[in-house]
Amino acid sequence: MYSDKAFNRIETIRKKIVFINNIIHDYGNVTKALEDEQKGRAAILMHLTSIAEQFGKLLHNGELEILAHFDKQDIKGSYELRNFIAHDYEGVDLYIVEEVIRERLPCIKEAAERVLNLKE
Repeated sequence: MYSDKAFNRIETIRKKIVFINNIIHDYGNVTKALEDEQKGRAAILMHLTSIAEQFGKLLHNGELEILAHFDKQDIKGSYELRNFIAHDYEGVDLYIVEEVIRERLPCIKEAAERVLNLKE
């Protein structure tokens, strides 16, 4: 099976998605959350960065089997978005971020939950 460290990283990914969803809920919708530069946007972008970093740590630690439960495009896209946030924070295309949140995060969360269920 998978290491406890790998399961912990997957749990962190799931938790960060829950945090993003909570932020969006507090603002009423994704667009309003991203419009708040000081709090909403900053928090969401930080959580998205953290998700990508967890994928990166799994990849670099050779946890390829656990990553097989995720769509490769979601992993690649997460890391590309992380790089864009890190290197051009002010130039981040919020329409892309919104699309990732609406379209890809539910898929990533579902995959994370499937993996976490394997631990039980």
